[in-house]
Amino acid sequence: MRRIKSLLFLMVAGVMASCGSQSEEQAAQAEVVIPQVRVKQVFEREVEQIETFSATVAANVVNNISPKMSLRIKTINVEVGDHVKKGQVLATMDPLNLTQAKLQMVNDSLEFSRTTKLYEVGGCSKSEWDARKLASTISRTNYENLLENTILLSPISGVVTARNYDAGDMYAMAQPLYTIAQITPVKLNVNVSESLYTQIKKGMNVDVKLDVYGDEVFKGVVKLVYPTIDPATRTFPVEVVIPNHNERVKPGMFARVTFSYGSANHVVVPDQAVIKQTGAGDKYVYAVEDGKVVFKKVELGRRMGTEYELLSGVNSGDVVVTEGHARVVNGAQVEVVK
Repeated sequence: MRRIKSLLFLMVAGVMASCGSQSEEQAAQAEVVIPQVRVKQVFEREVEQIETFSATVAANVVNNISPKMSLRIKTINVEVGDHVKKGQVLATMDPLNLTQAKLQMVNDSLEFSRTTKLYEVGGCSKSEWDARKLASTISRTNYENLLENTILLSPISGVVTARNYDAGDMYAMAQPLYTIAQITPVKLNVNVSESLYTQIKKGMNVDVKLDVYGDEVFKGVVKLVYPTIDPATRTFPVEVVIPNHNERVKPGMFARVTFSYGSANHVVVPDQAVIKQTGAGDKYVYAVEDGKVVFKKVELGRRMGTEYELLSGVNSGDVVVTEGHARVVNGAQVEVVK
């Protein structure tokens, strides 16, 4: 009986020892589970330095055409959308006042000529001659002013973008009769970040994309760099000109202007390696050093397809995590898999 009890005791003890050994082994296995990550070694390379800003296309020159006095419109010679040349007649006003002014000018001119002959032989006084000269000058000036306001000429070559009156209307001086826009070339006024002030130069070439034309690139040139910075926006205006010989670029179109100002050597990483911190907006790259993850805060440059240029935070030759970010914490040991 005593022997049977001893055997039972030994069996129970063996079972308990076996259970304890299995629990310790399972705990040990749980403790040594190491997160797996995929990595890539990154290097410094030459990166073109470019910045893109939005702008709206504007005509190079815009002229509002109107007489300087209230007159009745006799003829309308061009319509919206028509191309006009410099000096072309756009409209004529009622010539009645012009005809009267011309008669007065001719009459005063003849009187001044007659008075001049008399003055030369002593037939009239200096004051009479001066009065006739003044009258002739005034009537000629009046005629020239009326002529300018009766026959309206285009001061530029361009396209008619607005017409606000019809033939027979009395011009009321509230709106211009015509608006003429010069669209060869067109210009864009771009507000550029203050940090690029020393990089943007007059005469440099730029690429322009217009939403309406997709990825097609139009070539432009920096015509003017303004010498002041807006303290509210920390930007400065830059005027860009597009030749626009085919007139495909129209005033009012939305554009994106890309400035290229040389190149620099910076580390480039896959876009999968960049992690945004929730709530803060900071960007991080997880590097692997001596088998452990190290979180590195980075400053991003430009995005190039599936890669990012890094301005700071990671060194050339570093190994960065591209997959498995969610399974690691800063300082954790990781297993690199192919």
